[in-house]
Amino acid sequence: MDATASGTPTIQFHNIVDQPIAALVVSPLPTFQRQQRHCFGDSSPGEFPLAANPSIVLHVLTGCNLDPQDLAKLEATCSFFRQPANFTPDFELSISELAALDMCQKRAIFKPMTAEERQVLKQRCGGSWKLVLRFLLAGEACCRREKSQAIAGPGHSIAVTSKGAVYSFGSNSSGQLGHGTLEEESRPRQIRSLQGIRIIQAAAGAGRTMLISDAGQVYAFGKDSFGEAEYGVQGSKLVTSPQPVESLKNIFVVQAAIGNFFTAVLSREGRVYTFSWGSDARLGHQTEPNDLEPHPLLGPLENIPVVQIAAGYCYLLALACQPGGMSVYSVGCGLGGKLGHGSRTDERYPRLIEQFQTFNLQPVVVAAGAWHAAVVGRDGRVCTWGWGRYGCLGHGNEECESAPKVVESLGNVKAVHIATGDYTTFVLSEDGDVYSFGCGESSSLGHNAGADGQENRHTNVLSPELVTSLKQIKERVVQISLTNSIYWNAHTFALTESGKLYAFGAGDKGQLGVELGHQNERGNPERVDVDLSD
Repeated sequence: MDATASGTPTIQFHNIVDQPIAALVVSPLPTFQRQQRHCFGDSSPGEFPLAANPSIVLHVLTGCNLDPQDLAKLEATCSFFRQPANFTPDFELSISELAALDMCQKRAIFKPMTAEERQVLKQRCGGSWKLVLRFLLAGEACCRREKSQAIAGPGHSIAVTSKGAVYSFGSNSSGQLGHGTLEEESRPRQIRSLQGIRIIQAAAGAGRTMLISDAGQVYAFGKDSFGEAEYGVQGSKLVTSPQPVESLKNIFVVQAAIGNFFTAVLSREGRVYTFSWGSDARLGHQTEPNDLEPHPLLGPLENIPVVQIAAGYCYLLALACQPGGMSVYSVGCGLGGKLGHGSRTDERYPRLIEQFQTFNLQPVVVAAGAWHAAVVGRDGRVCTWGWGRYGCLGHGNEECESAPKVVESLGNVKAVHIATGDYTTFVLSEDGDVYSFGCGESSSLGHNAGADGQENRHTNVLSPELVTSLKQIKERVVQISLTNSIYWNAHTFALTESGKLYAFGAGDKGQLGVELGHQNERGNPERVDVDLSD
């Protein structure tokens, strides 16, 4: 088509005036002298211009939930984070300290503390809110505090939802299920008498259960061997529904651990208390067998905050949080080397396990099996020690180790959690994989080599093996719990990120919470009909 016919005006190229090339070159922009950025007027160069809006900085630091170590690094690299921020509640605190305090105030166990109690905790932790925050976070990480959890007790089981409701099932010969009866339950049943009370921690022993509320109150039921002085001689009366432990009413408790000869509780401030062990003073205090009052654990831990306790058959482990790092102490019976000091002697008072310093390992989780113990380090390494029967230490043999030894076959696995029982051990990796080793009795290790799920399910495993049956559920596992008793056949729970609970092992008393038919155990993980995300 012709341009004229289309009505489109003809472009007159000759109207573009020719210009010399030099005239089309853009003139250079004016240059400016580079200036240093400062926080405070004449401060040294290299800092950031934040002084004008410190409240925004505080909001960002708090909202990002920075690790205490990161806050300390900010203080070390920039003077802005070290100087007083002039904010309430303490005008002398730095921005980093205020951020740590704000994050502490988000924690359930910290919120109800008075100003005086908070200052006491601060001094106990080392005089810094960053150290207090590290103490609180360490406790949450190793104990699943305020999160859903499942406890595979001796013959009975406890499940706690993320909202604090409690379900129990299994053996109930002593009223340890808390339903007001002595009848067994083969399916999870909610403890209705606890409605309105949010439970954040649970512990299960032989014929007894302890629950801890977000208010620090301890409820106990089953055999009356937790310290309820009003019930008289230890074990002489059965308590079939949750009752507050009066002797602990003035102690804000955050964790409990039940051994065979004693019970231990951990306070909000990181103090350890124990109930009895008879007149032989195994735990550093002289008592009578029927003395059920809590006694402070004396010795080195009196002035060192503890974030986690773990009870074996006749010994106690404590994970301590000090300004210089995390450490592990042990006390009690040293038979088999399970105290970790390179000997088999008993310890009346808590004693530091020095081997971790040699390994340059920072412990973050401890586990006390009936006769052996384990630790996970911050770098993901796993150490075990004690009786090595059935291969429960994971070193490829059944030898005892009287001091912590790194499980070399887990060198390519970054562990984040560990659980121990009666000669059995489970390791949970960062990516959700589960490894187990030790005694294969009752199918509690989860290894099924045969196509029918029967072959080799009772075989002992001397080195860590991947629990492939848990891979098949195609969900990330976040917690493992297994029976820690020499008197009961073991069962195991695997809790997933979405709140689903899977069980395997012995179920002769209904402790698996699943239908077994004519069988008394389950080799493959089976879904328990309870949603712990609620």
